[in-house]
Parts: sequence; structure tokens; C-alpha cells
Amino acid sequence: MPTLTKAFVADRLLQYARLARLDRPIGNFLLLWPMLWALWLAAEGFPDPLVFTVFVLGVLVMRAAGCVINDYADRNVDGHVKRTTHRPMARGAVSEREALTLFAGLCLVAFALVLLMNTLTVLLALVAVVLAATYPFAKRYTHLPQVHLGAAFGWAVPMAFAAQTGTVPAIAWLVFITAVLWATVYDTQYAMVDRDDDVKIGVKSTAVLFGDLDRLIIGLLQALMTLTLVFIGLRAELGAPYYVALVIATLLFVYQQWLIRERSREGCFQAFLNNNVYGGVVFVGILLSYGWAEL
Repeated sequence: MPTLTKAFVADRLLQYARLARLDRPIGNFLLLWPMLWALWLAAEGFPDPLVFTVFVLGVLVMRAAGCVINDYADRNVDGHVKRTTHRPMARGAVSEREALTLFAGLCLVAFALVLLMNTLTVLLALVAVVLAATYPFAKRYTHLPQVHLGAAFGWAVPMAFAAQTGTVPAIAWLVFITAVLWATVYDTQYAMVDRDDDVKIGVKSTAVLFGDLDRLIIGLLQALMTLTLVFIGLRAELGAPYYVALVIATLLFVYQQWLIRERSREGCFQAFLNNNVYGGVVFVGILLSYGWAEL
């Protein structure tokens, strides 16, 4: 009996880990990069250690919570989409009650973390919870859930500035806009993988909305994002390493366009994954720029 109990507990933990997408860390990085851009810009170098620790942990916990509530919202849809049939709720391996309990628990952990920050950050965190909880349902009502995702992912930016500086200056909103544009780019690439299935079952997305203009519109969004990153560099008075990083990042966007040229599932998914490298390159540019300024 003890062996069965241990096996049961181990199975539940495994299913919860899969539900929270702990086995797929790409989402963690896509959330972390804009937050790290914001922290370094707010601090003009390495941020306060407590703020850094709270935000890294908070991002990881809230991303897990977002995945849980997303699968809860899509529990009757995922079984009809090729890419998502293996998910725990789609297979009936996790109940609705378990998913909602896990979501609430993760949100409480994230809120406990943010309570270590100032009042402004705590107030902004309430907006973050609303954005995270409502995003999964957006695809039922709008063709722009990717923009909603961008707002949810990007909300860590004004929170980071608030925690580090006590204010949310204009540059914070410029970084937030950049994060929204970026999420719209990579999540549209991601949605292109599922477009055929989404059309059949009536799920809305920018990939469905853009249709044959998807590559062009993604390219325009990439160009606009590059422009906002230039404005950020100018406003923050960043050095040469940042602009070198932007050149490399722009080449990565060109590579992504090449990957999605035939709109194949594999190519679109590889383009989506490449955004992790993109975010890291921009961060390294910011990081080295502040080091450069000290020379």
C-alpha cells in the first residue's frame, strides 16, 4: 500500500509539473527577457538583489500559473489540436478542480513574493493577475489574443521599474510596448503551427486573422519593434554594445522570416523558438552597454 501511495503522489506531481509546463522552459525565457531588460534599464546596471530574486521567482511562478489556467480554459479544445492532444487535461489526467486549485496556489505564492516589494509594485501585481487569468479566454472573443498575451507577459516591465525605482517612467512604457510587439510576433509564429486546426474548431488568433498576409505583418511588427528598441537605446543613453546587439537581433528576425517562408509547422515552430536567442542577445547588449559606460 505505501508503494501505491508513493506512486500515486509521484504521478500527481508529474501531471501537475506537465500542466504547469515545467518540462517546456521556453515560455520562462520569453517572459524573463523583457523583465530583465527592464530591471537593468531601471537600475542602470545590476538591480537590487532582492528585487532581482523576487522578480525571477515571480516570473517563473506566474508563467506556471498562466499555463495551468490556459489548459483549464482549453480543456475541451486541446484534444482537437494536433500539438496539444498530449496535455494532461486534454487526456483527462488532471481534473478541473485540481487545475483551479493549482492555479490559485501558484498565484498565492507569486503574491507572497510581491508583498516583499513596495506598494506601487503590489498594486501593479493585481493587474498582472487579471491579465494572466483572462488571456486564455481571449481567443473565444477576439482575433488578437496574442496582443493580450503580450500585455500579460509585458506587465512585468512596469512592475520591475516600480520595484527598482518606485516609479514607472516613460521609458518603462516604451519597453512595455516593445514587449507587446515582440509577443505578438512570436506568438503569431506559434499560432501559425496550429492555424489549420484552429480554423476547423473556431479558435481565433492573429495567424487566422492575418491569413496570407501573416509574413508581411510579422515583418512590419518586427521592424516596428526594432525601431522601439532603438528609441529605448537613445533614451537610456546606451553604448555601442547595445547597437551591435540590435544588428545581430535584426539578423535573427531576418532568419525567422526565412524559417516561416513556407509556413510549415516545423519552420514556424523553429522561428518561435529562435526568439529565445533574440531576447538573450538584446539583454546582453544592455548588460554590456552599462559595463562599457563604466570604462
